[in-house]
Amino acid sequence: MSEPSNEQVTQPLIEHLLELRRRMMWIVGATLLCFIALMPFSQQLYSFAAEPLMANLPADTSMIATDVIAPFFVPVKVTLMAAFLLSLPHTLYQIWAFVAPALYQNEKRLITPLVLSSFLLFFTGMAFAYYLVFPVIFKFLAGVTPVGVNMATDIDKYLSFILGMFVAFGTTFEVPVVVVLLARMGIVDVKQLKAARPYVVVGAFIVAAVITPPDVISQILLAVPLIALYEAGIWFSRFISVRVRELEESREDSDTE
Repeated sequence: MSEPSNEQVTQPLIEHLLELRRRMMWIVGATLLCFIALMPFSQQLYSFAAEPLMANLPADTSMIATDVIAPFFVPVKVTLMAAFLLSLPHTLYQIWAFVAPALYQNEKRLITPLVLSSFLLFFTGMAFAYYLVFPVIFKFLAGVTPVGVNMATDIDKYLSFILGMFVAFGTTFEVPVVVVLLARMGIVDVKQLKAARPYVVVGAFIVAAVITPPDVISQILLAVPLIALYEAGIWFSRFISVRVRELEESREDSDTE
């Protein structure tokens, strides 16, 4: 049996690269389209993003812009973030369409719910940060501001802070997906996941202490969901392993008949 020539190997590689470029162009195009559609609402989007801090600022206090172009670029950055989130389902579909031909049928059945759950969990983490964590953090910061100090936050620094928190909470809420993947790939089993609970509890509070400001309430607001999400990952891993075992047993029974 002859080995494939260099030309035969190169041709599929070029085809994959062209397909990847096409998918990337679709992703960028959809994001730009959402960005253009949302630009007329950039001020409203910024006001929505700034609401958690504005609601906890002292009376007659507002945020400031220390950079000349910040009043223009900060709403644009918020709009770009909103456009990315709005086009995220399309982005995930394009990634799925690119990798799907290389997957087996059982892998396709697994990857679809994982992608959907990743998307929903990321948004849940962001919503959790916006509606529950931000009000607690900013109320705490406003309460510890020394007398005679005007809490006038720069809008660019505020945007960087909330974007970092959004990414941190969205990423940490992916814990169930990571746990399920590790269990499904055979790296760990359910028994090992249960045995790691004490370390996970300690790690959750360490991560919360690093990510959130130094107040106990906001740290608990991140650590407790992390622990709960880890438990959810264990439950789903056990459920999937049972389902896979049942399918294998039914397939073996059908083969023996």
